[in-house]
Parts: sequence; structure tokens; C-alpha cells
Amino acid sequence: MGRAFEYRRAAKEKRWASMSRVFPKMAKAITIAAKEGGTDPHMNSKLRLAIQAAKAANVPKDNIENAIKRAAGKDAEEYTEVNYEGKGPHGIQVFVECATDNTTRTVANVKSYFNKSGGALVTSGSLDFMFDRKSVVEFEKPDNFDGDSFELEMIDFGLESYEVDDNTIYAYGDYTDFGTLTKAFEEKGIPITKANLQRIPTSPVEFSDEQMVDIEKFLDKLEDDEDVQAVYTNMA
Repeated sequence: MGRAFEYRRAAKEKRWASMSRVFPKMAKAITIAAKEGGTDPHMNSKLRLAIQAAKAANVPKDNIENAIKRAAGKDAEEYTEVNYEGKGPHGIQVFVECATDNTTRTVANVKSYFNKSGGALVTSGSLDFMFDRKSVVEFEKPDNFDGDSFELEMIDFGLESYEVDDNTIYAYGDYTDFGTLTKAFEEKGIPITKANLQRIPTSPVEFSDEQMVDIEKFLDKLEDDEDVQAVYTNMA
């Protein structure tokens, strides 16, 4: 996958090891899911998966419960989910997903990160063709994992492909099959580590180590923003 990919992955893992980044974002995702579909995870698959992702990131039980309670409260914050697209340093294409209670603040902050890096926001929808929206389900690789059997078993539920990275397996499907695919995992007793919708670049680009220094600084500022939930790029 190239040195740039390894650099990016290592740096991202190091950043996201910070609880100050992970916990608030996970809590916000839980609150949004609970507000949308109810506070019972057995009846709300989006909430159930958000809780699973939070537990996998070692978010304390109290934080999870408090996030659900906030959604049920009369004074619960109203979050708006909004996306921004832009070009960052060295021409990297970036898709930013946010959840905010103040869109004016969020767009100003995101715009400043792009401008200060020598990039700029682009018109919404400009980068749609550069990303495929996919359902992505992560789970730990079983000792007796049989890829062919897994593929045959899950293909009728929306599985398109899968990748194995050390002890983690990433299963991919169309974004419209998210509910069907995750439900199949649950019914078959396959513990999910994380499941969400992601934007996969259609034409990944390799960047040099020198370029990655600038790109990493830029992405670091984006991902550190409290309103930013996810950042996707066309990086290989």
C-alpha cells in the first residue's frame, strides 16, 4: 500500500488514541442515533452499532449512558449533520462529515483549515464521483476463518468484498445494504467491532513522504475539531 499509507495510518492511530478526541465524537454519534430512532438499542440498530463502536474504543459505560440520557432529555441539543468538500495541500481531495449545533461556527472553522493549508472548499457535490459510499463492517478474524465460506454465506445480504488486515476483517457492501448486512452479522453471531458508512476513493492517489507532512498537519486540524465526525480523502 506504500509508505505514505503506513505513515498516515500510524499517525492517525496515534492521534485517535487520545481520549479527548474519541470520547466526545463517539458520545455525539450515540446521542444523534438515540434521538433519531429511540433510546432502546434493541429497537434502534444505528444506536446499537454506535454503542458497539464506542465500547470498542474503550469509552466508559457512564459516558455511553449519559449520551443516551441526553438524547431523551427535554433540553437535548439539536445536532445538524452537514458535509463539506474541498481540496487540501498538494491537491488532496477531502470529504468532511460534521455534526453540529451551530453550522455558522462549523463552516467558518472548516473553511479556515482549508484556506490556511493553501486549499479551499468546493461546491457541494463536486467530489461525489471521486468516492463510493460503502457499508463497512469490521470484526476480529476468527482462528478458523474461511474466506470462501464467509463470502458465500454473506453475499445474499449485501456483501461485495472483504479485506484482511492482520487480525481485523473489513467487509464491504453498498451503502443501501447497511441495515441488511449488519443484521446478518448479528443473526449469525459474528461480533462486530465497528460498523458505519464510509466514503472509499474511486481513484486513490499516492503522496510522497514530504507531501504527507503537510497533509498530516492539515488533516490533524480537521479531525481535532469537535464538530468533525469523519474525514475521507482520495489518499491511497
